[in-house]
Amino acid sequence: MTQQNSDKKKSGDISPDSNSQKSGALFGKSTLVAIVGIVAILIVFLVIMLLPSGNSAAVPIQPCAEKVIGYANENLVQPGTSVAFKSVSESRGMYEIHGTYQSQDVTIYTTKDCTMLFTSGINLSASVGTSPQKPTPAPAPVKTVRPSVDLYVMAFCPYGTQAESAMKPVVSLLGTKADINVRYITTVRGSTVDSVQSLHGLSEAQEDLRQICIQKTYPQKFWDYLDTFNARCYPLSQNLTSLNTCWRNTSAGLGIDTAAIETCSTGSDGLGMLKTDESDANQNGATASPTLLINGVKYTGARTPEAYKTAICNSFDTAPSECKTILSTTPSAASAGGCG
Repeated sequence: MTQQNSDKKKSGDISPDSNSQKSGALFGKSTLVAIVGIVAILIVFLVIMLLPSGNSAAVPIQPCAEKVIGYANENLVQPGTSVAFKSVSESRGMYEIHGTYQSQDVTIYTTKDCTMLFTSGINLSASVGTSPQKPTPAPAPVKTVRPSVDLYVMAFCPYGTQAESAMKPVVSLLGTKADINVRYITTVRGSTVDSVQSLHGLSEAQEDLRQICIQKTYPQKFWDYLDTFNARCYPLSQNLTSLNTCWRNTSAGLGIDTAAIETCSTGSDGLGMLKTDESDANQNGATASPTLLINGVKYTGARTPEAYKTAICNSFDTAPSECKTILSTTPSAASAGGCG
């Protein structure tokens, strides 16, 4: 998970609402809860030090980090929000997992066998009695008659494709009431496809261009193309021959003119649209895939169809009746990270 443009913010703790009913919630705001948390952390450190060497097999660092982020999003945060993974490292015989939550950096620790999790370390040299930093509240939605929804992604970012999958049922539900578009994060250096810089290489830039052209030319078929491409073709991203065959077959199966898409994606039309996405992404701070903006406000909640739907519905002047429909609340396996 490459993290080239991560913001450097002051580290803090995840802070769900003190009235949260999730089992295992670790971040109450009262003094009593804080004291209990400190005692629990000390007990964990004591257990770690007393465990005999080799008592439990260490879990590889990356799978453990993914497990911890998934657990945190299921059990430790406010409904409709999520922790986004940034990095993981070894520290003092443990795994130290860094992420972001509601625009703040957070750190979660786990034993290397990935069985015990805790959410803050204690600096024994720090002054006692300092108040913890309060989390930054999520920005208030901007309401309009017809919300504008922009999902910034990279075609071969697993987190971006999972966000697309979560957004597809929302498009089916609200696509006639809101403007929901996929935008692409690249850097266009010149006037040819080869001049486009994308995180996962030239093949990703080419697919970004194909998708942006399909979205313009075949808007009614775009989300079906994404759904099929991500399921069948995305796994072939390292095999250019198979990838090219797959996207063509996918397009043809949906009645999309592949020749027209190739002309658009290799010419000035596709590059012009990609440059517009680049400019808008830079202006809105959309540097990581996925980044979701609703009426220009950056979304920081969970990546599920229901959470996306709720955020969009909260951005209508008057929410349509479709907003009463309940969509899936199950996050995907790769719903807590980003590429950027």
